[in-house]
Amino acid sequence: MNYEEKLENVTVLGAAGKMGSGILLLTSMEMANLSLKPENKNKQFVLYALDISQNALSGLMKYMKDQLIKAAERKIGVLRDLYADRADLVDNSEIIDQYVFDVINIIRPVTTIESAYESNIVFEAASENPELKIKLFSQINDNSKVKPWFFTNTSSIPIGYLDKEARLDGRILGVHFYNPPAVQKLVEVIKAENSKPELSEFVTKFIKNMRKIEVPSYDFAGFIGNGHFMRDALYGMSLVDVLLKDVSFSEAVYMVNKVTQDFMIRPMGIFQLIDYVGIDVCQFIMKVMNPYVENENIHSPLLDKMMEMGVKGGQNFDGSQKDGFLKYEKGRPVAIFDINKKDYVNIDSFANKCDEKLGPLPKKHQPWKAIIGNRAKDSVFTEYFKNMQNTTNIGATMSVDYLRKSKEIGENLVKNKVAYKPEDVNTVLLTGFFHAYGPINDYIN
Repeated sequence: MNYEEKLENVTVLGAAGKMGSGILLLTSMEMANLSLKPENKNKQFVLYALDISQNALSGLMKYMKDQLIKAAERKIGVLRDLYADRADLVDNSEIIDQYVFDVINIIRPVTTIESAYESNIVFEAASENPELKIKLFSQINDNSKVKPWFFTNTSSIPIGYLDKEARLDGRILGVHFYNPPAVQKLVEVIKAENSKPELSEFVTKFIKNMRKIEVPSYDFAGFIGNGHFMRDALYGMSLVDVLLKDVSFSEAVYMVNKVTQDFMIRPMGIFQLIDYVGIDVCQFIMKVMNPYVENENIHSPLLDKMMEMGVKGGQNFDGSQKDGFLKYEKGRPVAIFDINKKDYVNIDSFANKCDEKLGPLPKKHQPWKAIIGNRAKDSVFTEYFKNMQNTTNIGATMSVDYLRKSKEIGENLVKNKVAYKPEDVNTVLLTGFFHAYGPINDYIN
């Protein structure tokens, strides 16, 4: 089968989840674009949106319609070419309505796994649980009338392990979309030792057609993105223990979060990022990674304590942030959880004290929003981080040490054959995490 034939029958597992809905949106638009080609007018393209909840699937279809309208409005010129043979479609609104109808017409919301038995391709976006993924893959593979290709959105589980346990004979590839898939440009692609090359060829074309960026990773638990993020987070949490000698838990979390966001010019602080991904998700990813590493412990007792207290973070389906290390109001942090008090403490009650301890930001500082689109940001960073190294306050000193650790983590990913080259590490952090600079750089001596 060629590229188009493979996409005639596809299933997305976990389609109503945050990652699954984004993958479904992208896949449905690619399939619709193919179906609208003159040579494909007599072919039927079917996309099964598979999830266990009928209510969730109902909400999914509303989400799809809303997103498709926005996507159609952005590419109205392309759609005019696609519908050039339709004399009845004159106004932009008519073309948009027709496109939304054509895409939705491809999708079949279903709750039974049997629907996937005839699919050529299965995109999997179920929870980050090896046993669940293996069960789903095995059931589909054992009952399939074809030999399906499996593309798993896992962010940490080794692909070779899933391949072996589900007996897929190399018909699986890690295709890790970043959250949210419809917006994020990065796709991390992980080949197992046994993965068939034709899967990689297909995925490269698929990613290119979606105008996204493909970064390859070796098949090592955590891959590049979580390989860096989990270690970066562990380092940040270790700094809290150091600061506890002089300040409270809430104050320590605030200070580390401020250092990693403001001093280091990142889009959000490390504790905000943990909350965004989910404390429970981070804990689970570490559990997946830890058995595969040597001479280090990918485990956080602090995350364990937060989970024991029922503080999980993560996001609601509408994208709003759940409370985690930080409490949020309208997306803005207003309080920080204190594990000793088992309650949130308002940031306003201690922010000035902590800011004074950290000291002022180095000269020439610019916030992330101001510098992210600056084409001359390399020279700005060179001067800023030079000033940082000449500043002796606590905030600057912590930042320099943190940046050195971040660089060491990135270099070790290459050294230990998780990333192919330093540029891949930087691309993942720049694109997948929206950093303004990659961790492997010469800004800090």
